[in-house]
Amino acid sequence: MASGTALIYDDEMTSYKLLWDNPECDIEVPERLLSSYEQLKHYHLVERCVHVPVREGTEEEIMLVHSSEYLEVVKSTQTMNEEELRRVSENYDAVYFHPNTYRCAKLAVGATLQLVDSVMSGKVRNGMALVRPPGHHSQRNAANGFCVFNNVAIAAQYAKRRYGLQRILIVDWDVHHGQGIQYVFEEDPSVLYYSWHRYEHQQFWPLLRESDYDAVGQGKGKGFNLNVPWNKVGMGNSEYLAAFFHVLLPVAFEFVPELILVSSGYDSGIGDPEGQMNATPECFAHLTHFLMQLANGRLCAVLEGGYHLKSLSESVCMTVKTLLRDPLPQISGEMAPCLSAVESIQNVRAAHKPYWKCLMYEEATPLHDLSTKSQQMMEAELIQTSTHPTAEQAAGTTSSEEAIKTDRFLESHMKKILCPVPPVKTAAAIVSKAYAHLLPISVQVEMEMNAQELKTLVSGFDAELVKEEKALLSLQNVVAVLDKILKKKVCNGIAESSVASVSTTFALKRCFDFGLQRVLCIVVGDMDLELNLDDGKILLMNICQKQQTEKTNSKYHISLNWKEDSERNNFFCAVLGFILPVAYSYQPDLMIIVIGPNSSLGVNGISLLTCLLQGLATSRILVVIQDTEIKLVQSVAKALSGVSTPDFGAYAPASQENVLEIKRLRDQLQQEWKMLRCSVRDWISGS
Repeated sequence: MASGTALIYDDEMTSYKLLWDNPECDIEVPERLLSSYEQLKHYHLVERCVHVPVREGTEEEIMLVHSSEYLEVVKSTQTMNEEELRRVSENYDAVYFHPNTYRCAKLAVGATLQLVDSVMSGKVRNGMALVRPPGHHSQRNAANGFCVFNNVAIAAQYAKRRYGLQRILIVDWDVHHGQGIQYVFEEDPSVLYYSWHRYEHQQFWPLLRESDYDAVGQGKGKGFNLNVPWNKVGMGNSEYLAAFFHVLLPVAFEFVPELILVSSGYDSGIGDPEGQMNATPECFAHLTHFLMQLANGRLCAVLEGGYHLKSLSESVCMTVKTLLRDPLPQISGEMAPCLSAVESIQNVRAAHKPYWKCLMYEEATPLHDLSTKSQQMMEAELIQTSTHPTAEQAAGTTSSEEAIKTDRFLESHMKKILCPVPPVKTAAAIVSKAYAHLLPISVQVEMEMNAQELKTLVSGFDAELVKEEKALLSLQNVVAVLDKILKKKVCNGIAESSVASVSTTFALKRCFDFGLQRVLCIVVGDMDLELNLDDGKILLMNICQKQQTEKTNSKYHISLNWKEDSERNNFFCAVLGFILPVAYSYQPDLMIIVIGPNSSLGVNGISLLTCLLQGLATSRILVVIQDTEIKLVQSVAKALSGVSTPDFGAYAPASQENVLEIKRLRDQLQQEWKMLRCSVRDWISGS
């Protein structure tokens, strides 16, 4: 399994700039690259990455997407004077040329392809290319929106041709719709293109009808174009996560991509004059983490937009830290998507219901009377909307003072959320030490604790347990790993316990002794825990086979009755549509996953759960396993340590019975856990 993260950057891509006065283009500056690279150095991330040299893209590679006629036009700009450059630029929408543009655009293509080669050859597992000019707007015969050659679209065509890939996922989180990528692949079922973008009922650039949710692709490509249009500004962390949970991730896991390309535009982040959105930098870490669970971790992030330098550079750093598998910071803000976002999510799910099994039981229909439409019409009567707003127009009241205010906020915010990386990622305490050599080499196997120290700890919990040797041994395993997590010496760990219920109860008490305020405890299998759940310090979720009465469920005690597919993994629906939304709404300080007797999940389902939950609680997870099965221990250890992405098994859609169970729980709990909302009916009933 490949390891390491590539970082591709070259100062030469800063060697072009706008030579004349043009308010439409003056935000696209060389400092976008320089500030991002400097911030990576500030966090000591550059030296942790694998350096991959830049090369030029060849004409043949560029023509995988662009016409030879257009290529010749761009090539001709190398020898033009300023007036000639200006005239050529005016032939396109929101573009400027410089004598060095052609060279830089070729380097941007070549850097992107170098990243693809590094990942596909196994030299690295993932990576990021800091390139300029960006690419996702450029089309076969036209530059567009600061973009010259379509770097990511070329990379997808290149990967298909060179490596024979049949399924590539492109995720475009830039705030503008990447219509150039959509045009290239809208009839191609081998590329799944996902874009969210500021749309505002076609009033925001690029002002295209085909940027809306019902542009699902054409011909054989129907269902492979996913547009999530944002019809108002101010979307933030909860809206972005909700779109992943309820739209992208279910479809992506069903698609089973072999490679992920991310059009990493950070104008969708806080403070950006173009986007006017509110997502903080750590949001991009969480989005990256989810994507890393696909395609065996083969992920290539390629810079697109981003025009607030501090917001851009911090977001780039959060992306790279996640690619390096650092613990994720707690995500900030209330986890409650707004009505307009839920409307867009419902529309996308309804539009794609005919094409994806994960949506086959979707009940909601497309909405036409949107909450933002009447407001937009009133504003349109008062304001003449520009075809491509300047920074000042796009930001409305935003001024240099507002930009400084955002800088100060981010300076303080990043200090609050960033946490040191523990020296060891994963610890394990297992009874059968003979199995230790079967664990990933990076996993630290814990030795026995001091007997007297252990007895002192246990006697304060239950004096009778001190007399039971079997219980003491189990508690020893749990304490040995949990204390390392609580003291931040390791991120996470596994503990084998023959009395998992007692060990879990003790572990929860230990967490509160250390001052934690919220612990998410997920029990897989049949197990009764006597816990006080009234104060919200524990959220207990039980995934079991036996039917539970509706009365069992409350805000902090949830029972999910799940019937597993005997051959394939049908647990994706439960994790993405229910468990993750509830967990992100709760925002725990630590998580305990307990695998008890009569587990309702197999190895694949447990591995999926463990991997996806690592975005929470700064990746602090303790997994307690009662009935030791070495295959399960190995798979969980892989998931926790990140040495490789575990095999989640073949995708299976959830049965109608399981879908109804999720719906039942959502109806009961969406008022308490607002990230569960994926339709307007949910939003209204949960308000």
